[in-house]
Amino acid sequence: MKRILQDLSYEEIAALVRGYGEPAFRAKQIFEGLMQGKTLSALPVSASLRARLLDEFEDEPVRIREQFTSKDGTKKYLFKLADGNLIEGVLMKYKYGNTQCVSTQVGCRMGCKFCASTLGGRIRDLSAGEILGQILTVNRAEGGNLKDRAVTNVVLMGSGEPFDNYDNVVRFLRNLTAEGGIRISARNVSLSTCGLVPEMRKFAKEGIPLTLTVSLHATTDAERARTMPIANRYTIAEILAACTEYFEATGRRYIFEYSLIEGENADMVHAKELAQLLRGRPCHVNLIRLNEVKERDLKGTSEETAQKFLEALESLGISATLRRSMGSDIGGACGQLRAKFISKNSFDP
Repeated sequence: MKRILQDLSYEEIAALVRGYGEPAFRAKQIFEGLMQGKTLSALPVSASLRARLLDEFEDEPVRIREQFTSKDGTKKYLFKLADGNLIEGVLMKYKYGNTQCVSTQVGCRMGCKFCASTLGGRIRDLSAGEILGQILTVNRAEGGNLKDRAVTNVVLMGSGEPFDNYDNVVRFLRNLTAEGGIRISARNVSLSTCGLVPEMRKFAKEGIPLTLTVSLHATTDAERARTMPIANRYTIAEILAACTEYFEATGRRYIFEYSLIEGENADMVHAKELAQLLRGRPCHVNLIRLNEVKERDLKGTSEETAQKFLEALESLGISATLRRSMGSDIGGACGQLRAKFISKNSFDP
């Protein structure tokens, strides 16, 4: 597999062009072309420069292999990478704009029992350009450009644990928000972590004020460990302390994701425990009705149970919402589409 040009910042592309002995304006042509979602073979540069780039870099590091549209308008993409690996992403359309959910790894090694992404383990990390390439490809496919983006918001909640791929994710975020590129503000980006405490604390110092989201899903360490192996490494108290550091460094309210699992964490006792745990914190709780994974034996709650849990939290002074279920008819949960495609296709995709 060749290098990926989309990994590079504008300054790094400018240095590359200088090294080739090309005029400086070529860097702007290359960078803008890439940010518009063009392949290397479609860049508006001389044939000789294009040939040199293609000799060193992948022409199309991320391409759409399959696309599915839900009855609610949600679009799910199966992407093929240059090495043949598959990842997936989702484009959700709201009144305030279009949010794309991106993957940060091929698979995942965190082992959360409610997630399909981890079924086959972690195969490899994605590079910064492969993460960004998902957005550039969908933005172009949806008719967007650099001035009128079809993708306005980004959530790092697809396959993989972002902080398990820390350096590439930080590079991606800097390139995503950079001047002259697709330039999506950090305030329009959410990063979801299962709670890698050292990386959470490190990220607080990066100066990237995105919305930090933590997958909590339980009110005690023992209960959390039943569905999330990471709970055996870091306690809820350590996670809360890291969230406090993030708020103090950025001034940004943080979010806790709480998947409602039937018979596990969705009764009124848990609602009271969750409220007690989070009361007084600058946070919000995003309740999720579990998107069931056929390979797992966990079940989501009814809409009625979810609403009662939400009302209980609000009555106890906790800011909370119940996430609207989107894309369930096309395998909206992380990893479902990739797992289904691989199981049905033994040939090279």
